[in-house]
Amino acid sequence: MSIPSKQSRKRVVVLGATGSIGESALKVARDIPERMEIVGLAAKSNAQKLAAQANEVRPQAVCIVDRAKLAELREALKYKPEIFSGEEGLSAIASLVDAEMVLVAVVGTGGLRPALAAIEAGKDLAVASKEILVMAGETVMNAAAKKRVRVLPVDSEHNAIFQCLDGRTSEVRRLILTASGGPFRATPAKEFAAITREQALRHPTWNMGPKITIDSATLFNKGLEMIEAHWLFGVEMKRVEVVIHPQSIVHSMVEFADGSVLAQLSHSDMCFPIQYAVTWPDRVPNSLRPLDFGKLRQLDFDTPRYDDFPALNLARRAGETGGSLPAVLNAANEVAVAAFLDGKIPFPRIWQLVEETMNRHTPIAHPSLDAILRADQSARHEAAASIGTNLTGELRG
Repeated sequence: MSIPSKQSRKRVVVLGATGSIGESALKVARDIPERMEIVGLAAKSNAQKLAAQANEVRPQAVCIVDRAKLAELREALKYKPEIFSGEEGLSAIASLVDAEMVLVAVVGTGGLRPALAAIEAGKDLAVASKEILVMAGETVMNAAAKKRVRVLPVDSEHNAIFQCLDGRTSEVRRLILTASGGPFRATPAKEFAAITREQALRHPTWNMGPKITIDSATLFNKGLEMIEAHWLFGVEMKRVEVVIHPQSIVHSMVEFADGSVLAQLSHSDMCFPIQYAVTWPDRVPNSLRPLDFGKLRQLDFDTPRYDDFPALNLARRAGETGGSLPAVLNAANEVAVAAFLDGKIPFPRIWQLVEETMNRHTPIAHPSLDAILRADQSARHEAAASIGTNLTGELRG
């Protein structure tokens, strides 16, 4: 793959524009307008916010997945872009002729088909939706290699590794993902059953959506990132590790064959990794707050509590087994998190439900996209049925 020419202005489509990653992407575009132009914006259902964003940056196309909000979107727009709608609309806007890069920040599995559509259309991917590579890492990376497009990480941890590696994957001993540990890193396991929705949504470092915040509390977020790192960088799961780092200043580290460790540090702001994905291989001045080492005082690191937070071991098992099992882990976790947020299951049941669903699945090696999606749906039904059993003593019809 060729390295992009220096000082070029990148034309970007943002999928998931009204979420926290999408908002950060717009901040980056405002900060470095000479290097980033937004040509497409897509959102699930927030028509008013999508219209406000579009009215500001004037992309050539917008997409609202919820067709019931289409009229509201049209009325709120102050100009006439091309408008797409529905799930197929995401794939259409991801394939825009004028786009060079598609930033996928869609929560859950909804970003998979548009990501593959973007690759097929020859667009580089900036991936913030880890589910894409967890579910279908083999499919996505093979498609990207075939079309000779880049898959650039936007997750702060993977972007940090990308910066530290600088292409030297053959010299790697370990990839070390840092984790804040979430709000319960010091909470005794005996208190987990009493954890409330409000407590779990109170993340100590990051301001994120509900699903990813709960994933951070269970450490499933870090487990998914382990699998994502395996596919992004072609490193075996056994060489991908996690360390707890509460300050979230060191975003990840790479240990090389000679024992040297490189780390990437910055304040907890998603604008940093988004900008680097857009401007790579260049580093461009911006208005983001620099680190003041005199005020950091200390950086703490600790080993995860694997027995108390089983997500990491479950993810390692799924990643090492491969095939369809990571999709099952991801799907069961999505159902479990939704059930916890709805008050239907206690906090520790999230891990239990995922493990039970994984245990019932017979993994398929090198699955097709259809097989992955079937495994995903089957796992969702299995998990939902288990929740019904847990609540009522019998399966819901």
